[in-house]
Amino acid sequence: MKQIGVGVVGTGFMGNAHSIAYSASASVFGTTLRPRLEIVCDLSPERASQRATNLGFPNYTSDWREVVNHPQVDLISVCTPNDTHAEISIAALKAGKNVWCEKPMSTSLADSAAMAAAAAASKGKTIIGYNYTKNPAVTHARKLIESGVIGRVAGFFCRYDVDNEADGNRPWSWRMSRDKSGTGANGDVLSHVISVAHFLTGSTITRLSGDIAIVHEERRDPENPNAVKSVDNDDMVSALVHFENGAKGHIGASRVTWGRKCGLRWEVHGTKGTISFDQERLNEIKLFTQQDDPATDGFRTILTGPLHPPYDAFLPNGGHSLGYMDVKICELHELLTSIENNTSVWPDFSAGLIIEKVMDAVDRSAREQRWIDVE
Repeated sequence: MKQIGVGVVGTGFMGNAHSIAYSASASVFGTTLRPRLEIVCDLSPERASQRATNLGFPNYTSDWREVVNHPQVDLISVCTPNDTHAEISIAALKAGKNVWCEKPMSTSLADSAAMAAAAAASKGKTIIGYNYTKNPAVTHARKLIESGVIGRVAGFFCRYDVDNEADGNRPWSWRMSRDKSGTGANGDVLSHVISVAHFLTGSTITRLSGDIAIVHEERRDPENPNAVKSVDNDDMVSALVHFENGAKGHIGASRVTWGRKCGLRWEVHGTKGTISFDQERLNEIKLFTQQDDPATDGFRTILTGPLHPPYDAFLPNGGHSLGYMDVKICELHELLTSIENNTSVWPDFSAGLIIEKVMDAVDRSAREQRWIDVE
């Protein structure tokens, strides 16, 4: 079995998720390209050492450049704060590495464009971590849409609400700074919505009117309990959107919605039916198609199972349910297949840049209070 050496930069939640996926992918899929853990990086040497022990990496460092330049590493995960994605990814691509970068691509459209250009000039494969498009339930929904089960797509409607920052007493963090994070709910949450919109409709958002709100304008300074720091990016964001294929809709996101834990909910409206989904029930979709007898009209629930690949790589029976980490393994499997067979994978940095352009347009539209064409 072929092996590929991997390095992970960043040891927070997403760094752990990537590491777990690397450890499990070959066991699940039996692929001929098996990830081999080589080195993990964290700014804190003590934390890097502990993560290496916990996750099974033989080496660790506090300098991401050691990961990029490691001779046994051919695939690098970038799981660091948003303002570091561009520098690390571009360096990795110039070194001929493959890159799995978490979303959003960066904190600015210029940096994202530079990442896409570096990818185009490199032999390395790239993918952005929009894992909600890799769920077997969601990929099956796309197949239904492509096959015409709900007719021509007329509308797409989606919200993604979480309560990560709902408590106004939570202290300020880098996620609340345009310099460190770029936009707020837009980059962290709405980016997923846009990825799902493009994936399911098979089209891209081309025109929009956006709106944003900062709900908690000041938060306690974590380094000085007697002082506060200003929040200068969005807590809530929404937009009316037009798609290239003629569909229209509404998208939105919030990081301050009490009670929503992973409240990604979408509907695709077609001329012959509707498909809906709720990420908090990630193993099912609901499908409505018109029946011969109106008395039996209604949504039917489709539970994922072996007929919805790659669910069958995990479990032999339907209804047993996959989880978040399983979907990250599905995402990694697509990347490994792309690397092994030299085929395309979605969303690579080129497709990611299109998503970034939509995010940038939403932000500009909200601040300028006008409709904007996505360019």
